[in-house]
Amino acid sequence: MLRNLAESLILCGSIRTTKAKAKTLRSVVEPLITKAKRGTLSTRRQLQSALYTDMAVKKLVEELGPKYKDRSGGYTRITQLGQRANDAAPMVKIELV
Repeated sequence: MLRNLAESLILCGSIRTTKAKAKTLRSVVEPLITKAKRGTLSTRRQLQSALYTDMAVKKLVEELGPKYKDRSGGYTRITQLGQRANDAAPMVKIELV
């Protein structure tokens, strides 16, 4: 489930999910972006083993890695959206900064 959420966040830029999933997702996505900043063949293979599609790996290495080259961390932002109607779960929007 976290691999699917991570891939959706990388490809779309932002997703809407529950607060607990977003906090866990942050600890999965941020190390992937840190690896993508290096951009070597070894890190590309590590990213391919962590994600499902090559499209997400390509976006990480070619777009997001150079974009965050000077940033040392904190690549995601979590914004509160309120509660879900049916079960009152706290909903948030997690996005790449």
